[in-house]
Amino acid sequence: MKLYDCDLHIHGSYSGGVSKNMLIPEISMQAKLKGLDIIASGDILNKEWLRHLKENLCEENGCFRDKKIDVFYILGGEINDVSNVHHLFFLPNFESAEILRKKLSSYGRLDGYGFGRPSISLNAEKLACIIEEANGIIGPAHAFTPYYSMYSHFSSLQSCYGAQVKNVFFMELGLSADSYFADLISGNHGLAFITCSDAHSPWPHRLGREFTRIELKKPCFEDLKKVFMEERERIKLNVGLDPREGKYHCTACNRCYSKYSIESAKGLNWRCPRCKGTIKKGVRDRIMELADFKEEVHPEFRAPYLHIIPLAEIILMATKAKDINSEAVQSTWHELVSKFGSEIKVLLDVELSEIQKIDEKVARHIGAFRQGNVLYISGGGGKYGEPIICASQEELELKKLELRDVLECNSTFKGQKTLAEF
Repeated sequence: MKLYDCDLHIHGSYSGGVSKNMLIPEISMQAKLKGLDIIASGDILNKEWLRHLKENLCEENGCFRDKKIDVFYILGGEINDVSNVHHLFFLPNFESAEILRKKLSSYGRLDGYGFGRPSISLNAEKLACIIEEANGIIGPAHAFTPYYSMYSHFSSLQSCYGAQVKNVFFMELGLSADSYFADLISGNHGLAFITCSDAHSPWPHRLGREFTRIELKKPCFEDLKKVFMEERERIKLNVGLDPREGKYHCTACNRCYSKYSIESAKGLNWRCPRCKGTIKKGVRDRIMELADFKEEVHPEFRAPYLHIIPLAEIILMATKAKDINSEAVQSTWHELVSKFGSEIKVLLDVELSEIQKIDEKVARHIGAFRQGNVLYISGGGGKYGEPIICASQEELELKKLELRDVLECNSTFKGQKTLAEF
């Protein structure tokens, strides 16, 4: 058995809104810098991307690996059903991908540069049945986001997948939820949770910004499927952004981003009095509508969830540079990663005294992050939330008072766990 850090939801360069740099050689190289061991192939139903995968991956005992770099891949992708619900699916081999392409080709578009996800005229139950026939597995993608998720259109797994719910073993939490939120709904307690980046570019503040640490015998589909179905305790850690950073965490106006309580939004008939924009129900409020529990509760096998901030963003805050792509940020990021091996090691494992030798301000910010001295101006209405790293607990408390008018959406959360609690 070995621990693998896995990002199981990305997109390739043939998908809409995706960087032209999202090609296997670049993805693999950036994955190594990030510290990732396994990546989902993404977009395997697209014929051009499938060709690209076949050209760049080799198979070894049921495992798929980059031909040049020691990074493994799980074959699969994301698909949109007739209800505008997005699903993740994983497959054992290229033969299964060809079978699935053939079965789904008459139900919608699968190919074409510039399209978003493959979109088909089947409901989730029928789609799950076809994926099972192709020897694959399926689960809800970014299950809580508005517009294109299971919980934006359905109130339960059963109502979404129907008779095929018995063959749904995992759920992707996405950027909008963590295991605390997801487990407030009892119907999710039988599922494995994975946390993924949904990356549209290969750079390490995107790729692997969320990942799952899994204990595997081999880095392959069959063992991953066994973990999801029978041995969920082998998922050891979910790592991702705090849900407050999500674009739709709070109930808020889609135009001016003013935040509202769910009661106020209903009373206003979902119309913002400040700009006349539409108020969009936030993920937090949607989850609370469906929650069976009012306090944190988890099944025994559930892995802990660690909130993280990408290293480049921490460097940006520490240096007060202009943007994340500035020379000050990128040179420090590359120096730290070159010295210590990967971004994940720098964020979680390297002694602060060692980081101080390269940059004292960055070391102080990483130390504060590890202690959990982080506040969040919550996102909503399509605007991302903003993390604020405080130098001490005292500064954090002062910032709470200073920003109390914009931190009101934090009331549901407990404090962020520190690294020492994992």
